[in-house]
Amino acid sequence: MSTTALPTADAVLQPAGRRSDRNGGSTAMRTLRYVLLIFFLLVVLLPAYVLFVTSFKGLGDATPSRAWSLPESWETAGWGRAWEVLSPALLRTFSMVIPASIISAMLGSMNGFVLAKWRFPGADVVFTLLLFGMFIPYQAVMIPLVQLMQNLGVPNGVPSLIVLHVVYGIPITTLIFRNYYASVPTDLIEAARVDGAGMLRTYSSIVLPISAPAFVVVLIWQFTSAWNDYLFALFFSNSRNGPVTISLNFLASGQLQNYSASMAGALIASLPTLLVYIILGRWFVGGLMAGSVKG
Repeated sequence: MSTTALPTADAVLQPAGRRSDRNGGSTAMRTLRYVLLIFFLLVVLLPAYVLFVTSFKGLGDATPSRAWSLPESWETAGWGRAWEVLSPALLRTFSMVIPASIISAMLGSMNGFVLAKWRFPGADVVFTLLLFGMFIPYQAVMIPLVQLMQNLGVPNGVPSLIVLHVVYGIPITTLIFRNYYASVPTDLIEAARVDGAGMLRTYSSIVLPISAPAFVVVLIWQFTSAWNDYLFALFFSNSRNGPVTISLNFLASGQLQNYSASMAGALIASLPTLLVYIILGRWFVGGLMAGSVKG
């Protein structure tokens, strides 16, 4: 036997005109939302469009006055020149950002676990002092840093940059992991203590296996920060042993400006970070949300 759904009391009492007005209002708001999203998308993509079309222009065609125009003839000489200059620096940059990201992530994970779940006297003071490192401008300590690295005998180039990015990454990585571990049930840690597990055993066997979302967030953050860094690279490296940002600046300088090579170089240099966000983007958002709710 079939049944017919009866209208609710609100639907019966509500005038038809008011219901249509509400539907029309929601449709208008949805349309306005999509229009705004498309507008902001175009604003974000306009610089990428200029980079892309200029990278395929010839020397006479790549001028500021024709920045928005399509190439008269599509050429790849700029890409060849950019790859020739940047390819050695790309390898050096990967050899710098990968260990720097992994080491700072591991140190931040251990610090965050101790400060969140393995409390000790003065833990809040230590955490506050660590956070101060996030607010110290790099420019204010650059000269002492140069003197310190020279006194320690750390070679310029990739070794110095790894040390610096690891040290300066500890405050933010500790903060992210501490917030993430705060959402881990304390009963889980107490159960491990009752079973006789010490701090290192609890961390390696229980906490570390469930830390993948936080590690994704930290690794993306550190990878991007180290890859895009220019200030440290400027003081602690040169065009022969420095990362891609130094070589990109070298490519863009000179008496005869090669706009197509500069634009192609900018696209090549930004491609690794873009791929990282495309591949790991959904885990990045999930990791941030996982640390935003305290359990």
